[in-house]
Amino acid sequence: MASFVRISVLVWADILTGYAMFVMMPYLTNVWSLTITDAATIVNVFNGVATIMPIGMGFLVDTFMGDYWMLLLSSIAYSFGMSSLAMSTLPVLSNAAGNCGADKPKCIGDAQKVLFYTALALIAIGVSGHITSLESFLNYQKENQTIDQDDPNCIRLWRFPGAIILVLLPVVALIALQFIQPWSVRFGIPAICTVVATFLFIIGSFSYIHSEPRGSPFTTVFRVFVASASKMFCPLPHQPRPHSQCLRFLDKAAIIDGEEREQNRWKLCSPTEVLDTKIFICMIPMWMTFIMCGVVLSIGNTYFLEQANNMNRKVGKLKVPLPIFKFFYDLVKEQFKNRYVKVAEKVIPEKKIAHCGMIVAMLFSIVCCITAAGVETRRLEVIRRHGLLDKPNETIPMSMFVLLPQFLFLGALDGVSNFSIDRFFTDQAPTPMTSYSQIFSYGVIGAGTVGSVLSVYVVGKASESGGKPSWFRNTLNKSRLDNYYWTLAALSSINLVLYILVAQWYTYKDHQLKTIKMETENEESTQP
Repeated sequence: MASFVRISVLVWADILTGYAMFVMMPYLTNVWSLTITDAATIVNVFNGVATIMPIGMGFLVDTFMGDYWMLLLSSIAYSFGMSSLAMSTLPVLSNAAGNCGADKPKCIGDAQKVLFYTALALIAIGVSGHITSLESFLNYQKENQTIDQDDPNCIRLWRFPGAIILVLLPVVALIALQFIQPWSVRFGIPAICTVVATFLFIIGSFSYIHSEPRGSPFTTVFRVFVASASKMFCPLPHQPRPHSQCLRFLDKAAIIDGEEREQNRWKLCSPTEVLDTKIFICMIPMWMTFIMCGVVLSIGNTYFLEQANNMNRKVGKLKVPLPIFKFFYDLVKEQFKNRYVKVAEKVIPEKKIAHCGMIVAMLFSIVCCITAAGVETRRLEVIRRHGLLDKPNETIPMSMFVLLPQFLFLGALDGVSNFSIDRFFTDQAPTPMTSYSQIFSYGVIGAGTVGSVLSVYVVGKASESGGKPSWFRNTLNKSRLDNYYWTLAALSSINLVLYILVAQWYTYKDHQLKTIKMETENEESTQP
């Protein structure tokens, strides 16, 4: 039980840190005075890299590190990263760096910038490591801890206080952190919690049950490509074994070419390994259509949040903090996903649940962008009416809660897309790779998040054609985000059509295996 609690503390620290990092966009525009595109670029590259890296980290875990060492090293990086982030804020190192201590861009020196970007890199490593190993390591402890077998009520008794903490943490992060004015304290509290959580995890190291690295299925993919490349001049057999008919050049990896090659696993692969590699490669076009969902999701904690930053936050006399949107976002993300799963399992054939889910998610992305475009058009009209075009720091007399519907649509998109990508990978990926389903779900969305930086650049350049002003100006009030949202809505619509076409073309795993089985039976029946 003690080891279970120590690992769970890392989860609680992650939740608190997530709320602190959610307001990174306002921090960069308010304190650093960066333009909205520069600030969004930093946030999206950070979030994208943090969710793409688990694919590589999963390979390291399965090859030689194991979940414990990945969790240990990433937690240490997380702690140093959050601590560096708190120290990079003003006025922590102002005297040592010889800068002023006010929250102004001129007071930010080279030392603070180096600390800040180093902190983001370390935090990205920490987030990636936790995505890769935290859940799997926690589940492994629960399944193999002998004390849990002796006392089956042990975990059950812990679930109630654990659930209470999971509910209270967002409330504390939402209320307490956001009413603390100094950014050093606002980032410092999660940093302290992360350090304490890491310390508690480390002191329980001897009580954990360690899993040995089992080898990565990606090694098999690399072996198949290396083996087929080494036999590129060998002719394909006239009557090939019943592999899938696509990517025939990979069949060369299973050709026996000399006795010495049979002993080298990088020169000869089994037909099953070749087939698994083909199935994996053929999934890539489907994954490419999922990336657009990540592009749309990236505008939530960047441009949406920046819009809310200068709008009226008051409900009566109470000033509501910006992370209220994250609270509702996470709530809708989880609840709508659960509702979709329950309904889909009753009315949709099991093989089509993932595909229908992706269509639903893409429809949500279209509706979200259309809603956001309409709200932004209205916001710009209010700005012009009150003469705030050249007053970017003035509060706009418009409630920030008009943005709530688009955050809710975004949460529904995130929940359904994450489930559907996970389900698609679990159903269609080769059996050795099914454990990577969640990691690839994060990776695809992360690729979209990084891709959003490119989309903003391209759309911005295109909008300048003919000498027109760019849709992305130095301030939000002069920008035309509504046009960008309409562009995303159009791209999401095109992506939906493309997804349906690719899904029609795609050869599904069950059909592929059925075909191979029939070919094998026919081949055996023709033999004397």
